[in-house]
Amino acid sequence: MDNDRLMDIQWYPGHMTKTKRMLVTQMKLVDVVVELLDARVPMSSRNPDLDTLAKDKRRVLVLNKADLADPDTTAQWEEYFRQLGFFALAVNAKDNDKKKGGTGRMAAKLQEIMRPKSQQQLKRGRVNIPIRAMIVGIPNVGKSTFINQLAGRASTITADRPGVTRGRQWIKIDNSFDLMDTPGVLWPKFEDQMVGLRLAVTGAVSDNILDKITLCEHLIKMLMEIDPQILSKRYKTDLTPPMPPREILTEIGAARGFKMKGGIIDIERAAIIITDEFRGGKLGRISLEKPPEEKSSEASPPTPPPAF
Repeated sequence: MDNDRLMDIQWYPGHMTKTKRMLVTQMKLVDVVVELLDARVPMSSRNPDLDTLAKDKRRVLVLNKADLADPDTTAQWEEYFRQLGFFALAVNAKDNDKKKGGTGRMAAKLQEIMRPKSQQQLKRGRVNIPIRAMIVGIPNVGKSTFINQLAGRASTITADRPGVTRGRQWIKIDNSFDLMDTPGVLWPKFEDQMVGLRLAVTGAVSDNILDKITLCEHLIKMLMEIDPQILSKRYKTDLTPPMPPREILTEIGAARGFKMKGGIIDIERAAIIITDEFRGGKLGRISLEKPPEEKSSEASPPTPPPAF
């Protein structure tokens, strides 16, 4: 698929306009904004609209799904965001061990961030006022799972597909926090279509946006640029570059025995398997983005939060 056709793709479902209006209205109710990013694509998965919507709020960046990303690259991203003035934390919200998964550090950090306000309230005689935090992020980044880990119970509806949370939900975390879960929201236009493609291969946008074969071909291109041996090792077949993605799909389909009538290789089945195994971490811990060494046109860095 060429770039002109990619530009015509409607990445932004209509209901997200309503969600954005809701965020604008509810932002004034919270003390801090916690934005979840996908650790595999931290820059592509951050919503630049939040630089405006949450410009007067304390902000925390959570790199979720860190168990699927390259750990060294994730550490570089944490440092990159910290240098910009954010608190950045890599977590695996699916890990029930809060210390190991990283979610256990979040409560302490929110308390630290809000300590000046808590002290002001204490001077006014107001005690036990819970911190109100809004959890935001793109679809399928793991917001509900993250909240459930903080709460220690199934407080929200979760599923491994974009668009499950339909409206705002307040979740109480003991007497210290009130968390607002919000629907996943994208932004109206991707200036660089690679951003949209990275979100597509990681499952942040509907799989109906691109056909399964085209989607996987883009994923294959990304993987081969990172390490030409990733697919060869997984599927135990020689995929020596430069080999076109369609040919790679055919070779993997043949190696797995995916055949239709007449002995034709079922490349769509191969595409589904490759995409699913990437998303599930079976191809290894892979990051599709590295922190920019200099200003990039692909995606602008987040605006630093205000000093309080």
